[in-house]
Amino acid sequence: MHLLSATLDRVKSSPTVALTGLVAELRASGRDIIGLGAGEPDFPTPEHIREAGKRAIDEGKTRYTAVDGIVDLKEAIASKFRRDNELTYDTSQITVSSGGKQVLYNALMATLNPGDEVIIPAPYWVSYPDMVTLAGGTPVIVGTSIDTGFRMTPEQLEAAITPRTKWLIFNSPSNPTGAGYAPDQLKGLTDVLERHSHVWVMSDDMYEHIAFPGFDFRTPAQVAPALYERTLTVNGVSKAYAMTGWRIGYAGGPKHLIDAMRKIQSQSTSNPCTISQWAAVAALTGPEDYIAESTRAFLRRRDLVVAGLNAAEGIECPTPEGAFYVYPSIRQCIGKTSRAGTPIADDEAFSRALLEEQGVAVVFGAAFGSSPAFRVSYAASDETLREACRRIQEFCAGLG
Repeated sequence: MHLLSATLDRVKSSPTVALTGLVAELRASGRDIIGLGAGEPDFPTPEHIREAGKRAIDEGKTRYTAVDGIVDLKEAIASKFRRDNELTYDTSQITVSSGGKQVLYNALMATLNPGDEVIIPAPYWVSYPDMVTLAGGTPVIVGTSIDTGFRMTPEQLEAAITPRTKWLIFNSPSNPTGAGYAPDQLKGLTDVLERHSHVWVMSDDMYEHIAFPGFDFRTPAQVAPALYERTLTVNGVSKAYAMTGWRIGYAGGPKHLIDAMRKIQSQSTSNPCTISQWAAVAALTGPEDYIAESTRAFLRRRDLVVAGLNAAEGIECPTPEGAFYVYPSIRQCIGKTSRAGTPIADDEAFSRALLEEQGVAVVFGAAFGSSPAFRVSYAASDETLREACRRIQEFCAGLG
């Protein structure tokens, strides 16, 4: 008898998490490594949020709470949805989990049956397809490209929908590309969805507030109110408030779906960290000057990295609308050989050789379902990013 589940043969460990661990190991061994793989802001959590967490400890707010969040936090989330997204949810329509990933996982576990299909545009966040598989569903990948701005078209969405389609997972601005859908582009997709009443929308809005000038963020249920009853609008405090380690994600949606997700969470983790919940209340109800300041810094870094990568031989790097990633194409580098003699057969080989020869860690494009490319997180200092771009330019100049 085998101990391990056969499901494990169908999923893989997170490549981004693995890269973070490898970077730590190489640094511990004395290597000079620039890590551009981590998907988290490098800024500190704002002081008023940290103080709220400390105050929760001092006031004894350290015990179990309701399974999917305290009422104070749910009310703050409801206010956020009204203020930012023109969406009205009462507290019974809101769930809070230990990070946005758990929100998505709970929803998939609560709704998928064997054979149910979930449409996922690629490039995608590495966990989407594997979470669908773990929940018993079938990922249906819709490829996009640098030539279309990494956006799925209405025609592609229409072609991907079948009678077995249960969800579309939608992410704008995107991890890993930073691509965002303008309101008219999003409306093209929601028009398709309105014609297919059996398809639900899981909108991952985690990068909503990291949006650059010229990009007008909208979420699907905001653009298409007719989709409100079959949309799960997912967000969290991780990216906008530099709270990745606090692990608080949340969502608003139809009450029967939220109830089902609560049942899943009640038998897995129960409530998210109590202290983190009170810190999240402070994040969502307190001053938001930090968001504008950090977004200005990310904009400056974006422009620095886009220019630096486009100066490298064989790299084409588009300019993203939001988040803190770029996703450059390395089509012209494939088939060449590095200065140290490594054949660049694909983007994984490119990324591995770049790490070994120049000490720059990036995530290869195949991890996100779209090659040949790689992802850079520019959540690092300007000085670090300049040096990383210099090393990447040197590496590309040595390909022959």
